[in-house]
Amino acid sequence: MRRLSIGRRLSSRRIGFGLLLVLVTVGGWLTDVVHGGDPIQVASKKFTEGALLGEIATLTLRAHGHEAFHRSRLGGTTVCFSSLESGAIDVYADYTGTLLRELLADLELVGLDALRSALADRGIGMTEPLGFDNTYAMAVRRGTAESKKLSRISDLADHPELKLGFGPEFIARQDCWPGLRQKYVLEHSAPISIQHELAYSALDSEEIDVIEVYTTDAKISRFDITILEDDRSFFPRYQAVYLYRLDLTKRHPEALAALIAWEGKISAQSMRELNARVELEGESEASAAAGLLAEVMQTRVTVEESTLADRLLRRTGEHLFLVGTSLFFAVLFGTMLGVVCFRRARSGALILGVVGVIQTIPSLALLVLMIPLLGIDAPPAIAALFLYGLLPIVRGTYDGLRQIPPDLVEASHALGLSRSARHRRIELPLAMPSILSGVKVSAVLLVGFATLGAFIGAGGYGAPILTGIDLQNTPMILEGALPAAGLAIIVQLGFAALERVTVSPGLRLTAASASSSE
Repeated sequence: MRRLSIGRRLSSRRIGFGLLLVLVTVGGWLTDVVHGGDPIQVASKKFTEGALLGEIATLTLRAHGHEAFHRSRLGGTTVCFSSLESGAIDVYADYTGTLLRELLADLELVGLDALRSALADRGIGMTEPLGFDNTYAMAVRRGTAESKKLSRISDLADHPELKLGFGPEFIARQDCWPGLRQKYVLEHSAPISIQHELAYSALDSEEIDVIEVYTTDAKISRFDITILEDDRSFFPRYQAVYLYRLDLTKRHPEALAALIAWEGKISAQSMRELNARVELEGESEASAAAGLLAEVMQTRVTVEESTLADRLLRRTGEHLFLVGTSLFFAVLFGTMLGVVCFRRARSGALILGVVGVIQTIPSLALLVLMIPLLGIDAPPAIAALFLYGLLPIVRGTYDGLRQIPPDLVEASHALGLSRSARHRRIELPLAMPSILSGVKVSAVLLVGFATLGAFIGAGGYGAPILTGIDLQNTPMILEGALPAAGLAIIVQLGFAALERVTVSPGLRLTAASASSSE
């Protein structure tokens, strides 16, 4: 009778693994249904103008009969450029100043011809400038400019008490704050790191005094600010260009011709108006880009605005795929590592130490570290989530095995059971409450961590959250946050139901008593 009971619990364990496989399969199927095919991969940097230029390229390619998919707001400069080099994407828009002063600064290039040649050595092509220059500038409140008599960046040197607030990328890049501070001999305190889209509100509320702006920012006219003159000519011209894989000319020569048609066609005023339509008027990036396509190219494209249900279906598929796949491998390897921890004390201490240290690595840092190894999209996100999911499962397995009463182990020896039989029939079933508890904790954590996959183009519920933060759009943030919270609750309830099926009431009571005694 006891053997039959244990057999049922082992069958239930297989059911649990089967559910994980279903989760992975369903998530992957939903993602394939939405994305499908093998389109030209267009990406964009994570701010409104970058996303607009990405939409312009995508809609243009589609209008010329090409299947194109836009990875909107994929990441910062380094992520997008690295993705282009690796072949993970085919096209994205960047700026000549960024390329000359940041990405290829060590080459000390002069002029667009030298830049184009250096990019070609990396398998990358560059269009001529698209027509507008979006350089950096320093901005202060008009009242601050008047009271402190600020009109030039060099005037800031006389007021080190002013609080600076810059975007993380601006703080880190050599062609931005580090170089600016050296050029103008600025001795201010370290700048506050704040997302560019939020800096205007912080400036307006007097939380900070100086911010960086882009000269095509829509919010320049909305807020009462003064742009300081770059009197020492630190910032170079940041002319917008499309970068593309050189092999695109062989794979889709007509596609490149369609992109080249935008050279010199977008004015700074047009770009500023497009930014305003999205950021201030709430128009979608695709709709604003379609408007420019009709105005400049006399090409009308139909933009199908996705419904909330469509977006929710797509994001749910992406999120389930990330969580399900990473959890499956975390369970597979985590339980094995937990058994090793129980069997071998020295190795166990090392394993527990390593998986514990992994938990202390900032999630975004771990994601970025995965990009050189696995590129962008789902693979690096799954790898990072897998590593984060290990600790609760390893710990749960180890604790569950450690709490087995010694007399039961001695009884199994007396019955003459082999080590493998004892492990399958006695130890794992008795440790199941603790193992499932660890898996449940891991699953809930991964549902939350998976939202960060949007930083590297993996999609999921994090995509609307990040876009909503950029646009300061609360409904869009909630579009990702609420389903993520709901999924975490569903996962928790699902594992509670699985525990009732898998673990007998007596074992659950024993596990609860062991936990309370500790």
